[in-house]
Amino acid sequence: MTISLTDLANFLTGPETSIMDVMRLINRREAGHQFQIVADEDRRVLGTVTDGDIRRAILREIALDAPISKCMQKDFKAGRIGDDADNRQQLQAVGSHVSFLPILDDSGAIDSVLIPAEAELHAVRALVMAGGFGKRLAERTHTTPKPMLPVGDRPILAHVLDRLEAAGIVDIRIAVHYLSEHIERFVDGRDSMGKIGLIHEEQPLGTVGAVGLLSDFDFPGLLVLNGDVMTSLDYRSFVSFHMSQDYAATMAVAQHEVRIPYGVIDYTSDGGFERINEKPTLTHLVSAGINILSPEICRLVPDNRAVDMPELIAMGKQAGMPIGLFPIHEYWTDVGRPEDLAKANDDHR
Repeated sequence: MTISLTDLANFLTGPETSIMDVMRLINRREAGHQFQIVADEDRRVLGTVTDGDIRRAILREIALDAPISKCMQKDFKAGRIGDDADNRQQLQAVGSHVSFLPILDDSGAIDSVLIPAEAELHAVRALVMAGGFGKRLAERTHTTPKPMLPVGDRPILAHVLDRLEAAGIVDIRIAVHYLSEHIERFVDGRDSMGKIGLIHEEQPLGTVGAVGLLSDFDFPGLLVLNGDVMTSLDYRSFVSFHMSQDYAATMAVAQHEVRIPYGVIDYTSDGGFERINEKPTLTHLVSAGINILSPEICRLVPDNRAVDMPELIAMGKQAGMPIGLFPIHEYWTDVGRPEDLAKANDDHR
């Protein structure tokens, strides 16, 4: 079944609107409506924009104050007024890769947008890695596993599970090892929306080794995330991006800035001075501890051996599997150090 959106006032934008402004509009949308139609003053469609288009622009280092025309899709699929059967067929043909179809009149002006009746999250499963010792948090984790430490008025794990369930992911596994009974009691007492089960690691298996303990790989994607990551990342957009690109794995990445408190010297190959960059700030993309894996790359995880995500990604790359990046512009923090835990508590007051 499909739905025709005819009230498009909040879905149309001009080509000069900034990427940042369009990003704000898309982020306020419910799943299945995370798009914007770029049109001229006569409503003639110039292009379409999705959350994934904006994130690809971020990877290309396009400034967020640049016009949306810099990252819109000019080669987009569209239907025609009156061609109802063909329009529905187009939407079904592109499947989960496109969640909307603009319907145009003969002049190219937009009349409506066709969307699926129900937004789909591709039936992905989630695996939360919660078995670590949390040694960097010292005495805080002597009697409490790190995912059960409070942020605000609830454990970190409660925040993680709430975000997954809010995105429609209700088949969740939690890999446990250290002080696992605390997590087991929490899950047993929680009013969960779906199925949550524990995977017990007899020995620590790293940040992805627990995948080898799954009984089957009958899923289109496995969302693997560290149990100490606090984020407002839109998992629906993340999954949609991964599926649309046909990646074997997609890594969520965050920007991390390092300010060097000295003047950095640039010099020539023969040791001659060129310039001084005074206290520069270096920006890097870092792994955010959130990944989506296809069944194919999951099958590379060996049984009963510790494997960290960088090793698995390298194995997939060596096997010729495509690996993608998904930049996070939402809130994100890795609660691994005392100062990170303190900041997360400040953020959730």
